[in-house]
Amino acid sequence: MAISPNLRGIGAVILATAAFVANDTCMKLALSDSPPFQVLVMRGIAALLWCLPVILAVGLIRELPKAFNPWVVLRSLSEVAAILCFISALGHMPIADVTAIAQIAPLLVLLGMWLFFGERVGSLRLGLVGLGITGALLVAQPGGEAASPFAILGFFTAVGAAGRDILSRKVPARTPALVVTFSTLLIVMLGAALMSFLFETQVQPTFRHGWLMFIAGFFLMCGHSLVFMAYRIAPARVVAPFNYSFMIWAGLSGLLVFGDVPNGLALAGMALILAAGLAVVLLEGRSRQGGTAPVKG
Repeated sequence: MAISPNLRGIGAVILATAAFVANDTCMKLALSDSPPFQVLVMRGIAALLWCLPVILAVGLIRELPKAFNPWVVLRSLSEVAAILCFISALGHMPIADVTAIAQIAPLLVLLGMWLFFGERVGSLRLGLVGLGITGALLVAQPGGEAASPFAILGFFTAVGAAGRDILSRKVPARTPALVVTFSTLLIVMLGAALMSFLFETQVQPTFRHGWLMFIAGFFLMCGHSLVFMAYRIAPARVVAPFNYSFMIWAGLSGLLVFGDVPNGLALAGMALILAAGLAVVLLEGRSRQGGTAPVKG
């Protein structure tokens, strides 16, 4: 039986979030004794070392100039903004607070696709996204420090991430996902290198840093490719809520790698995230059965 584009998009975004969490896990391990922007540069080098051979192997080397298409570059710059803001906020706020603020990104995607591309979302779907955001807040359990001046950087993280996903629709249709990934990896690395040069004191990388970034680079390449494909093959209103699966993978990473056991509120939040995502899938199923007109929320 053929798999529908919606299900393929959902699967791609779930795998993308898993890859990003695996990357973040390696980053967190490396950040214990290395400055953040320098770690981003090392990760970028490793990711490019993964990406370029794959591009060569699949015969896309002639497509590489498309990495510098204005829409592709603009998409990559949105990713730079998201990552640098997240890292900067993380230096001044608890990780739970900045992560919770950044979880509004999928909602911003839905709103952006409605405002700029005319995709019909409906109040019911927006309500389900709100339910997912509530679940994300229960998982992150932000404290009062989210009201600090640096909290605006968490919001800019969400704006940058949403802009990246919205701009995916403006990338020329014949641009391969790996080429877009190459652009993102390169421009993020250059942005991190500039920030590291301006604001950090460099430390001597160790073998441990090297292999952690080698692994992180592989997962980062996979994550960017998958999230780009997800938003190209399925409507944003379908795949965006499944960005919340990031919290599920992050909980597993915390438990298995760092020994963090989720409390009752966190487990309740994960249940809300799953419930919201499954409800969106059911709504899409009703839309297809009812014809081309979407179900109104």
